[in-house]
Amino acid sequence: MDDEMFNLPSLKQKQQLEEIKKCNEYSAKFGVTLTNSEMIALNENRKESLKNMGRIELGNGILPKLIFEFCDSPYIYQDIYADTLQALQEIFYYFKNESLDEISDDELIHIMREYFDQECQGSIEYLQETTLEDICRNIRYGYGTIRNYDEED
Repeated sequence: MDDEMFNLPSLKQKQQLEEIKKCNEYSAKFGVTLTNSEMIALNENRKESLKNMGRIELGNGILPKLIFEFCDSPYIYQDIYADTLQALQEIFYYFKNESLDEISDDELIHIMREYFDQECQGSIEYLQETTLEDICRNIRYGYGTIRNYDEED
């Protein structure tokens, strides 16, 4: 894809950063916030992840939804917060592709959080390499929906 497609106009970038800043007000209740430089880095990572996955995204991105879903996880701490969000953002885009977009954004984020807190016990690697991979494989090969997969456990 053309690099121009991923270069957001300054106004759009500012809007995205403002949306992330608003999330800090909520996440601060759980002891985690992002600095301005972390917000900028996460926004840059978003653009790079979209480019690498061959995806485009409308709106302000998935990061605010990830923040709201994960900021109160017992496995999220201030010193790893930005790195964890970066990894979750990359995982999200990867598994949107792997699931052939059969999973809605909200549903995928909810599943990620559920497995992250339960079976994965906060392990990004376990979430990415086993749990989500299994779910997406079942979707791709028509073994049923996510709910059917969960019921088999």
